[in-house]
Amino acid sequence: MSVPKKPLLKPFFLLLVFLSFLLFFHLYLQSKKTPISSAIAPSSTAALIRIRPGFRSYDDYIKLQLNKTLNPRLRHLWATRDWERKVRVFSRFFGDLAAEGLLSNATAALCVGARLGQEVAALRGLGVGGALGMDLVPAPPLVVAGDFHAQPFPDESFDFEFSNVFDHALYPDRFAAEVERTLRPGGVAVLHVAVHRRGDKYSANDLLGGVDGLVALFNHSEVVRVRKVDGFGLDTEVVLRKTNTKVWWYQLYVVWLTWEQTMYRWRMFEPRCSRRRSWFLVGTSNGFLT
Repeated sequence: MSVPKKPLLKPFFLLLVFLSFLLFFHLYLQSKKTPISSAIAPSSTAALIRIRPGFRSYDDYIKLQLNKTLNPRLRHLWATRDWERKVRVFSRFFGDLAAEGLLSNATAALCVGARLGQEVAALRGLGVGGALGMDLVPAPPLVVAGDFHAQPFPDESFDFEFSNVFDHALYPDRFAAEVERTLRPGGVAVLHVAVHRRGDKYSANDLLGGVDGLVALFNHSEVVRVRKVDGFGLDTEVVLRKTNTKVWWYQLYVVWLTWEQTMYRWRMFEPRCSRRRSWFLVGTSNGFLT
């Protein structure tokens, strides 16, 4: 007598419910991503970061940043007398990071707010051939155009990101979110910031009382270390590592799917086991197995 197969409706229904939950959760996260508007909107900046007043719109902020980036005198200085000095200092910083195992020749590296690209040149000089810079104004071949509030790169594009322009972010939370978005799990972010000094007139925010406000913005990273540095008016280096935040739901799904498959196999196998147990018990009682 054949054992009727049990319907598979329940596992498929549960799978459908689970996938629907993932879809709605994804749509919810997407709805939280708002584009940068021309008007200044309240930011979820940590209490220990002060946004400087005076910006009536995002366009006003961009104009101020371009006043520095496109300044002919500054660009000439960056490209000539300042070039070798900055490359040398950046090389020392990156050399220390490489010695700590936070950077290697195979690293896909991004320098955020790279101006003409001295930090990119320093990385490439150390053998990091995939290093790239990003700034509002491109400087080929080292620097491409991009806004650090909305990086023009896909998710998880880089293993390493460096920036010494955090103080120029009008929306520090978006700056941090974009760094984490484009970093791969386990990737390293290195930020040079001013804690004991005040930024220049082009800065858009100030850290108050240390780096706690900065660290609090990186929701999916852990602090590797914080140390004092002397880097072109910036006095503190913060090193963070992105944690593996992407796979929790996938791991949950794998556990659930494994359980469902196990239960399905047990349901298919259990009737045969029951028949064998029945045969064994009957045979024992009749003396067949004695």
